[in-house]
Formats: sequence, structure tokens, C-alpha cells
Amino acid sequence: MKIQKPKIKFKRFIDKQRDYLNTRAARIGGYSFVMSIVVLAIVIAVNIFVSSLPTKYTQFDISAVKLYSLTSSSKAVVSNIEDDVTIYWICQSGQENAVIEKLLDVYDSLSDKLTVVKKDPDTYPTFAKEYTDEKVTNNSLIVVSGDKSRYISFESMYKTDASSYYTTGSASQSFDGESLITTAIDYVVSDVLPQAYVLTGHGEADMSNTMKTVLEKANVETKEFSLLNEDSVPEDAAIILVNSPAKDLSDKELSILESYMDNGGHIIVLSGTENENDLTNFKGLLTYVGVAMTDGIVIDTNRDNYAFEYPYFLLPTLGESDITNALVEDNSKVIMPIAAGLTIENTAGAYDVKSLLSSSSDSYSKAAGYSLSTYEKEDGDINGPFSLAISAENSSEGSLVWIASDYLLDDQYNSYSSGANSDFFMNALSWKMADNESLSIRSKSLDYNYLTISASAATMIKIIMIGVIPLIYLLYGIDEVFRRRRYSLE
Repeated sequence: MKIQKPKIKFKRFIDKQRDYLNTRAARIGGYSFVMSIVVLAIVIAVNIFVSSLPTKYTQFDISAVKLYSLTSSSKAVVSNIEDDVTIYWICQSGQENAVIEKLLDVYDSLSDKLTVVKKDPDTYPTFAKEYTDEKVTNNSLIVVSGDKSRYISFESMYKTDASSYYTTGSASQSFDGESLITTAIDYVVSDVLPQAYVLTGHGEADMSNTMKTVLEKANVETKEFSLLNEDSVPEDAAIILVNSPAKDLSDKELSILESYMDNGGHIIVLSGTENENDLTNFKGLLTYVGVAMTDGIVIDTNRDNYAFEYPYFLLPTLGESDITNALVEDNSKVIMPIAAGLTIENTAGAYDVKSLLSSSSDSYSKAAGYSLSTYEKEDGDINGPFSLAISAENSSEGSLVWIASDYLLDDQYNSYSSGANSDFFMNALSWKMADNESLSIRSKSLDYNYLTISASAATMIKIIMIGVIPLIYLLYGIDEVFRRRRYSLE
């Protein structure tokens, strides 16, 4: 009988478990267990599904300046890609820049033709040399399609403008990654790029780094040419650039340029106050569209219209036009150093002329020009206001943009304007290139907007946060304790 006891006990245990399983508590517990398994399976399935979705559906850009969002221009460029494009991200493992990583994810999600590939320079030390001779830094990019490629350095995507030290005491920072990536994509997939013919033969100034950067960013190829041995402008010329000439045009050259404009050509001239040589025929282009240039240097005595305490470093008022509207919306300030004054004389001619930049009514032109010895107004000086840059367009869409300063695209002055000068020039360049979507993309500011409050307001906030709110919670807790105690006694 003793040998059978364990079997009897085990049987009783089984009976107890069977009885328990028939109870209400067991059924509820079993149901809860099954539902937990089902919910867990659903959560896992949802996570797997969401992780497979493109980044644009799963990540939301809540940054103040939309660092991780693309403009409609970028979306238009990427969505129209027909050839395969690869963006090589040169980056060491663990050193990824978060902004660039998220931005590349957005680009990768927009088109099946575009692929982002990470290349660790420790693993592939010679890879970048296939595409560029420059020193490739971490988090730089190489955009490739077929035989064409463009290198984008990490440093070029992050810009620091030290000129803001003069006004804010800190450097201004901006991120230009979207513009550089989109224009690089547009460059490598384009079979034919716009041709800008740079006029030579008149002592023209060399292009500044700012001008070169703008032209490259606009995907515009440049060619130097002279009209001295030509009877017409080359047929593939999208734009003619004239950069600070020192000598005048011949009558024949002037006639060629006028004919070019009449037949739909686009000319951009940067030329201001004459120094030593007479530029009568160059100024004849202005006369042809109904504009006259005033002798001398424009001085503006309105404190809102000049910078750095120099009344010839002009901060002009921006007019209303396709070239300036974006700058007005961004509240950008163009700096026009040592500018000549322009006056629109013929408003009923073949060309529709608009003032793009203008001085105030307190301005005047110093007839002494570069020989001026005082900023004070003297006899012979001409009263303003003046236009400092104009656009002229005819019925065949031929056009002239004249910027009455030789120094607009000087690297230093462009830095002082926080890039507004180069933006203005880019807008003038793209005015007749509406099919180039990437030109409208601007850099995004990384500057913080600080909340400044008075000392009294700060003290009041401290009293409320440290004293009043905790005291309210304490009084509420005491009241709750006494209320419950009275309830228990009753």
C-alpha cells in the first residue's frame, strides 16, 4: 500500500488542476494569455511593415528650418531622373553626420533610380581618388551617373559667416546640403548644360571665387570669347557675362550685342563707376534699353541704406521683380559697394525696364568719383534717388541685367551680405533659365533664435515655477489628506 501513495497523490494533483481549469478564473487567465500573444504578434507585424516603408512616410521633420525636408525644386529634379544615379557617402563607421544621414534617406526614398551607398575610407582608402583629386573629408559625397561625377565636400555643405560678429557677436551658420546635392544630381544627368560666354578683350576682371561658385552651382558652363573676330554671338550662348570691363567696346561689338538682345539673347553686366577709361559704348547698351548712367559714386546719407558707417557701402531697397522677390521674402540685404547711379529715362520704348535695387531719396552721386575727398554734398553732385541695378526685357524675351558695381561679387562683400549678393546674381542668372529647377534652392540657417526677457520677468517666472506651483500642489495634498480622514471617520 505504501508503494501506491505517490500515484494517489499525483492523481489528486491532476484532478485539482483539471478542476482549476474549469473555473472562471482559469478561463479568464487563458483568454488574457491568448490575447497577449495576439497583440504582441500584431505589434511585431506593424513594426516590420513600418520599417519597410520609405523614410518620407515614417520620419517627420520638426526642425525649425526644415533641414530634412526637400523643396519642390529638389523633388522635381529627383523625380525626373531617367538614368541611374549613385550618391557615395564617404564616411567612417560611427562618424556619420546625423543631418546628412537623414537628408540622404529622404533623397533615397524619392526615386528608384537614385541609390545611396556608404563607403568607409578605412575599408576603401583609394575609392574617392577615382572621382576627385581633392582631399576627401569625412561625410563628403560623390554623386555619379555614367561617366559624370561631382564631389561635394563636407565643408561646403556647412557654411560659417563671420561677418555677423559685427552685429550679433557670434558667427552665422547655414546648411547648404540640399542645394549642392540637387545641383550635383542635375549636373550628372544633364546631357547639355547652359553655356555662359564670358566676354574678353576689354580688360575684364577675373571671376571671383563667389562668381565661379554661383556658376558651378547653377550648372552653367563658361567659355571665354571675344567679339573682335566674330560677326555674331555663338548660337549656343544662353548668357553673355561682362565682368567689370576696363576698356570700351567698338561700334561693331556694340551692334552685335544689341542685335543679340533684340533676338532673345540674355546679357548680364557688372560695371559701375568709371575709373580712368571712357566706356561710352558699353554704356550705350544702357542707352539702347532706355537707361542712363550718372557719373560718379553714389553716396546715401540715410542710415538705413548703408553699412559699416561707410555711406558708399550701400544697402539698397529691393524692387519688385522675378529676380528680387525671393530676396524680399527672406528679408535679405544686398550690399552694393562703390556703385554708380542709373536713371530710367525711356519707359515707353521696346524694352520694359525695372529697377531691381535703388538708393534712398537722401542719396546723391559724387561727381568726383574715385577722386572724392569728402562725403559731404558739393556743387556738381547729382541728387538721387538712383537705380543701382536694372533689368530690361523686350517682346522676344531678350534681356539685359546691369549691376552698377564692379564689387558686388567680391568674396568679402558677399560674405558681409551673408550670401545675399550671390543669391541676387544667381537669380539674375536664372531669370531666363526657368527649366533649371535647382537654381531656386537656398541654404538653411542653423542659427538659434533666443528668447530674451527682462530681469523682472525672469524673477517672476522663478517665483511661479519654484514657489507658487509647488505650494499649490502641497496645499492640494494637505486638503486631500484631511478629506480622506474625515471620510474614514464617518
